[in-house]
Amino acid sequence: MTYLALNATFLLTLFVVLNVLVRRTPWRVIGITTIFLLVLTVIFDNAIVGTGIVAYDASKISGLMIGVAPIEDFAYTLAAAILIPSVWILLERGGKK
Repeated sequence: MTYLALNATFLLTLFVVLNVLVRRTPWRVIGITTIFLLVLTVIFDNAIVGTGIVAYDASKISGLMIGVAPIEDFAYTLAAAILIPSVWILLERGGKK
């Protein structure tokens, strides 16, 4: 399985489950958060991959790169940007009685 297929499966599952659990998903907040996180990810992932701290099996990546970082590396950022605000909402909802 490629990194892209694994990431797509995880992100799709995350998206579906959270849309079922979080009735009013804060897409505006998620969008703004995603933009900031992606900018930081571009900077730091390129530094980490470029210096050789992290390496990817070339046979398992799509070949699409942003700088020297494979596009698959950005799925973690998307997952965090979707998951963290949604979990926050779920926790707030659970605390109200």
